[in-house]
Amino acid sequence: MSTELVVLLDDARRPIGTMPKAQVHTADTPLHLAFSVYVFDRQGRFLTTRRALSKRTWAGVWTNSCCGHPAPGEDVADAARRRVGQELGLTLERLEVELPDFAYRATSAEGIVENEVCPVYVALAAGDPRPDPAEVAEWRWVDWADFRLLASAAPWAVSPWAAVQVLQLPGSLPRSAAGLITARGSRPGPARP
Repeated sequence: MSTELVVLLDDARRPIGTMPKAQVHTADTPLHLAFSVYVFDRQGRFLTTRRALSKRTWAGVWTNSCCGHPAPGEDVADAARRRVGQELGLTLERLEVELPDFAYRATSAEGIVENEVCPVYVALAAGDPRPDPAEVAEWRWVDWADFRLLASAAPWAVSPWAAVQVLQLPGSLPRSAAGLITARGSRPGPARP
């Protein structure tokens, strides 16, 4: 089995090297490249997942559909598709970047820091996931408005990245996600008040 490498970034968000994933997440985590994916189904429901209890950080916490790190030289969208397949057992019909410049820093109860430039993607999938139990303890299709309300009212109940991302994503996201399957494939527009 090969060592999974994480792409390290400088303050200008340029790649400056790599580090094994097993070594990158510490109390002094360097800035690195990642991604988050929010998967919707054709009914506009959002797929939330609960992180496996064996995860090093935020074990057992509810979060977005999938997260990961692109390999060195790998396109971030390609990495997102790959990881969704590995972690959730899903094939994506469509994938669009919604928050291309998202970045965050958070510290877990164990003192481990996340320090990521993390583009956020919205995806459309057909069918239910068949997740890898080493990654996902539980999953649910939920109403997007309900998940947004949870992230707003009780941000401690979801992962720190999801708590911030969800409130930056449009409230109209289920309609936008449904728009991902239109024949024209038009990109979702901003939320309207």
